[in-house]
Amino acid sequence: MKETHTEQIRNVAIIAHGSAGKTSLAEAMLFNAGVVNRLGKVEEGNTVMDFLPEEISRQISSSAATATFPWKNHQVNIIDTPGFQDFISDALYSLRVSDAVIGIISGVSGVKVNTERLWKKARDQNLPGALFINKMDRERADFNKAIADVEKTLKTRPVLLQIPIGAEADFKGVVDLISMKACLYEMDGSGKFTEHDIPSDLKEMADDYREKLVEFAAEGDDDLVEKYLETGELTDDEVFHGLRAGVIAGDIVPVFCGSATLNIGVRKLLDAVVALMPSPIDRGAVTGTDSKGAEVVRNPSADEPFAAFVYKTLADPYAGKLTIFKVISGSLKADSGFFNASRDAKERFGNLFLLQGKKQVNVPQVTAGQLAGVAKLKETRTGDTLTAEGQPFILPPLSLPEPSLSYAIKPKSKGDEEKVSASLARLLDEDPSLRVRRDEATRESILSGMGQQHIEVTVERLKSKFGVEVEMAIPKIPYKETIKGKTSLQSRYKKQTGGRGQFGDVWLEIEPLPRGGEFEFVDKIVGGAVPRQYIPAVEKGLRESLVEGAQAGYPVTDVRVSLYDGSYHAVDSSEMAFKIAASMGFKKGFMECNPIILEPIVNMDVTVPDDFMGAVIGDLNQRRGKVVGMDPRDGVQVVKAQIPMAEILTYAPDLRSMTEGRASFVTSFSHYEEVPAHLTGKIIQESAGKKEKE
Repeated sequence: MKETHTEQIRNVAIIAHGSAGKTSLAEAMLFNAGVVNRLGKVEEGNTVMDFLPEEISRQISSSAATATFPWKNHQVNIIDTPGFQDFISDALYSLRVSDAVIGIISGVSGVKVNTERLWKKARDQNLPGALFINKMDRERADFNKAIADVEKTLKTRPVLLQIPIGAEADFKGVVDLISMKACLYEMDGSGKFTEHDIPSDLKEMADDYREKLVEFAAEGDDDLVEKYLETGELTDDEVFHGLRAGVIAGDIVPVFCGSATLNIGVRKLLDAVVALMPSPIDRGAVTGTDSKGAEVVRNPSADEPFAAFVYKTLADPYAGKLTIFKVISGSLKADSGFFNASRDAKERFGNLFLLQGKKQVNVPQVTAGQLAGVAKLKETRTGDTLTAEGQPFILPPLSLPEPSLSYAIKPKSKGDEEKVSASLARLLDEDPSLRVRRDEATRESILSGMGQQHIEVTVERLKSKFGVEVEMAIPKIPYKETIKGKTSLQSRYKKQTGGRGQFGDVWLEIEPLPRGGEFEFVDKIVGGAVPRQYIPAVEKGLRESLVEGAQAGYPVTDVRVSLYDGSYHAVDSSEMAFKIAASMGFKKGFMECNPIILEPIVNMDVTVPDDFMGAVIGDLNQRRGKVVGMDPRDGVQVVKAQIPMAEILTYAPDLRSMTEGRASFVTSFSHYEEVPAHLTGKIIQESAGKKEKE
């Protein structure tokens, strides 16, 4: 590839809800640019951008894919982002390195929830954007309805640069409102079209939209406003100039239409990406900090010190780890190195490459604004900032949503524990939104993700990439046991076996502690009723008994046990005898003290659009939740509640279903509370059943 200058670069993320046609559009772009010689199709599993096994089998994008290609003396870098909320972290990292977005709107289903969510994220970052109304060839496609949905849901003012010619099976092409020509396409997927006069039935509509388009373009430049007011018209070049200024400022959202699978309208969209979208230079300087927290500004120029942001990591079991980054400033040569400012580590690498899906194109050098990758870095992770050594510069970390669904996992094959652990560590490098932890209370390994698909895809990746299989189960609830009453009792352990026997005798007082008191042992022995050397054994026997409660086998907490009397035998007494006597006495006494089961309660913040408030609050009440407050924020309500952990193990998919995917939630541990009496028997029965199976 020839040398690329920063002003010639266009970095564009393609965003939308799943199945809107992002990958199909990306494939059509690559085909038109001559990168591939056939138009890949998602349903056939032969696309450049969806190349992971789980993406091919599920026919969805679960990972962001980058592709670089030339178009009209520019270098276009597109990022095909995942469209489902479960994989939103990849989309958010992609937005971080993009200079503009293309939002795909299905002409059939309109604006769906993740399109709305990602569009808002892009606008919050002041990213310019364009919209492509896709699937105009499909049954029930309705261009006007899609535009109305854009205005209502995305709260944006669309500026039409095209209108469709026909719809559904009669969709033939588009009217270009810049050239005022009808572009009629061949239906063979080649992307070829011929220009004609605008059909008479569309002429009046085209004239109206053309007039509005020119008005919007004029608003982008004071000189154009003056000319437009004087003459009432602008040249095509002036229209493009005004539109570009408006797009970069975020005041104009140009709208295109077509069919990605038929390759209709895609060339015109690519022309607009080059003509209207900003370069990294147009986006301006990037602000970070040095090692002491002082503000540092880097301009997108090859003359500045090198800096880059890592937005993607691919864990490849054969090629090693691939690290994908955007060059913020400066330039980087192959067979060199850099400094990881986020981890205070030096890194060396060999080949430097651009990406076209899974294909890597080696290059000798990259410059400010480019998206590139290297292999086999040791320390670097997604979200890190890379710099020239001695030129400290760190970008703030990206804020990701917290995982909303967890599963307990264990290897299918005994002895694979270490292999599973190492493989998960590799996947955590690839996907920062995953969490893995060991729950010591239940002795389970817990895998947490953004949803059901996220967890399932992770498990599939473990198998396809690293050859390890795991079993998934709903995590156990870390219940605890305690008491509400008190008792005093004697416990004697006596055993005679022909030689030296065993004898231990203790008098215990068992009583509850306030919640959070855990365990307290009190030595009340006076006069040597129990010799001093045996008292630690008594405490040890009691503490070991706390591990598994006598009622349902859960850990015991919030209990005080006092040793106030006892007796011993000069020959037969031993530490073991007193330990056993204490353990036996505690288990017996525990059941005499009105034992109860405690369950963990979590704090929950549910962010809900006003339309779904009733359904969400009603559902929380059914789950034994207590609403403790509400906080209105920009068209949504944040419902604050406390709810038993046992009631929300599968809350994520349920909430998504009842709110059409428009609500989200976060949780944090609060405290333990007594399980209601009507549920205690069920918990005890389930615990007994698990013990029998084990």
